[in-house]
Amino acid sequence: MNDGKQERHFKVALVGNPNSGKSTVFNQLTGMRQKTGNFPGVTVDIKEGPVRFPNGLVATVVDLPGTYSLYPTSSDEKIVARVLANLADDSFPDALIYVADITNLDKHLLLLTQLLDLHLPIVVALNMCDTADELGIKYNVAKLSEKLGLPVIPVSGRTGENIQRMIGEIEKVLCNPVKSVPKAPFYVFTEAEKQLAEAVRLNLGIENPYRALLTLHHREWLPHLQKSDRETLATIAETKKFHSLRAQVDETLDRFDRFTPIVRETIQQPPTFPSTPTDRLDAVLTHRFAGPFIFFGVMLLVFMVIFYGYATTGDWVEQAMDWLTQGIGALVSKLNNAWLTDLVTKGILEGFKGIFVFVPQIALLFFLITILEEVGYLARVVFMFDKSMRRFGMNGRSIVALIGGGACAVPAIMGTRTISNWKERIITIMVTPFISCSARIPVYMVLIPIALPTSGWWTWALVFGGMYVFGIVAALGSAYIFKKVLRSREPSYLALEMPVYRMPHWKNVWLTVWDKIVSFISGVWKTILVITIVLWVMGHTGPAGVLDAKKQQLENQYGTSIAADSLADIVAGEQLGVSYLGMVGKGIEPAIRPLGYDWKIGIALLTSIAAREVFNGTMYTIYSLESVGEKEDQVAADQKPFERYVSLRNHMKEDVYTQGKDKGEKVYSMATGLSLLVFYALAMQCMSTLAAVKRETGRWKWALFQFVFMSGMAYLGAWLTFVLFS
Repeated sequence: MNDGKQERHFKVALVGNPNSGKSTVFNQLTGMRQKTGNFPGVTVDIKEGPVRFPNGLVATVVDLPGTYSLYPTSSDEKIVARVLANLADDSFPDALIYVADITNLDKHLLLLTQLLDLHLPIVVALNMCDTADELGIKYNVAKLSEKLGLPVIPVSGRTGENIQRMIGEIEKVLCNPVKSVPKAPFYVFTEAEKQLAEAVRLNLGIENPYRALLTLHHREWLPHLQKSDRETLATIAETKKFHSLRAQVDETLDRFDRFTPIVRETIQQPPTFPSTPTDRLDAVLTHRFAGPFIFFGVMLLVFMVIFYGYATTGDWVEQAMDWLTQGIGALVSKLNNAWLTDLVTKGILEGFKGIFVFVPQIALLFFLITILEEVGYLARVVFMFDKSMRRFGMNGRSIVALIGGGACAVPAIMGTRTISNWKERIITIMVTPFISCSARIPVYMVLIPIALPTSGWWTWALVFGGMYVFGIVAALGSAYIFKKVLRSREPSYLALEMPVYRMPHWKNVWLTVWDKIVSFISGVWKTILVITIVLWVMGHTGPAGVLDAKKQQLENQYGTSIAADSLADIVAGEQLGVSYLGMVGKGIEPAIRPLGYDWKIGIALLTSIAAREVFNGTMYTIYSLESVGEKEDQVAADQKPFERYVSLRNHMKEDVYTQGKDKGEKVYSMATGLSLLVFYALAMQCMSTLAAVKRETGRWKWALFQFVFMSGMAYLGAWLTFVLFS
């Protein structure tokens, strides 16, 4: 090989159908060196990773989204057609690795034969050869390679079998690409298609006939086409009476007719009787009546692991962040600037704490979900619930996100990437935060006994469970509204292969979990940090001299007759009231008074934008109980749920309105308590979720719309509740 080739950095694309094991092969090739980013111009993830060949050649492997053909039906699938239709695309590959599931080869050759006609260098990786051996499937690799005119390597993405051999074959292809491209087209054009391809070639200069025909098919959405190109292609289609859908169907049927005999000659399937272990498991796990109950049992177990696992790991994160805060606080305090010390420790570091506190939940959720996907169970879940979820504008994959939202909406929203249809994915993202997450639990623990002070523990527990049911109803009701309002040209259907049940590939599991954690932190930290700092600054600053004057007044008033902690609590509470945040809280009181709220609750609603559970901390500060709250929070884990936050609840029960027609009356009546419960069940009070929505949709438009929609629902629901129970 000459020096010029050694210096060149090649690009190899990994292509295949969904559920072909493509990602597993990608992980075998790249390992921990892979990175994930957004494909230019869209919100579809794209993974890249380097691979080094024995002779020193380096290539970047790009894992393109799974697709069944070059006639895509979703935004993910369009990426493959978009890249391969444009020779100037940044991701256009020097060679392809086509990953096909050998146990379902008849379903995986349609896309391969289309790629053949693009005259690209291709190496075929027959994946899951270990599973084929277990099932007794016989395959003739040499004959299949001869029939296709391509190098074919049997591999196992799970065990890594023959991966190095495949790497060697790719190297040969990159060094001599011309030799690796079949000369004759697989699909023979009709006379009409020949004329169409020639017309496109003459007008747009696209030399490959099949690429020219694909460009004509996709003229309306291919981003690299200029307006004049689209007009030219539209004229060609109209003049030649070109019907795209009919042509796609005819081509697909013709291709199946051509490659089906190849599969029959090269693959020998075993007798299907007696039934396989997968068949026997499916008879139970996908049973019409038993299947859903088994699924909810599995999801309950997943939820419990996340919930109780977070109780331990979350404490680790908080302890680590507290240790870090103390250490950095000690360093910053040497500057003798109290304001700067508070900004760093209670503003910036609290913002980072708000990021990392979600990491254990994300890791646990994706660890368990990836295991369910690896063993093959998740595909069955999607199949079972697809019909039910479509009634609400979603699909079977949405059920996983909705249930995951019970732990945390952030990883649940990240999990919607498996939903290919744009409309169904947007609806799932929009409604998932209605599901009551673990962050709402501390708020419920405070508000339920306040709303029902004379009720017993069992009544409180029933109301607590009812809040989850209420969230589910709100999510499904909102989804139904979105289904009627949103419009999409993408067809909605479920194309899904049922993989055989198998043990998970642990390397793939760990890599997936790691990728989700890195993706979350890199995607949301800036937004969370900015909002946290803004809220802190607003809560610790006010009109010139007001805060200092208030602090001095309080210190003079109480002198040395009060404990330092208590004095600090009083000062903190009074300062919050006269800060800019307090001023805003008092300013919005007329708007929230119809809900039964006063300005103190208004401040708590504003600070809760950082995270719902901040409501408790804010109320502790307002009632001059900040140090008490820290002590109660430390012992909360050892108490029964409704025994927690006693001091805060007692002060809230005694609070009265200080102005208006209700002056002197108790703020927290049953109506106010229930109104607040409804508000926190429906409102978007979580900046981490907003940041995740922005990242997943690629636009602030959807995040802001979600915030406005959920806040409007919360306000209306809280107002109706207050009116009904007043």
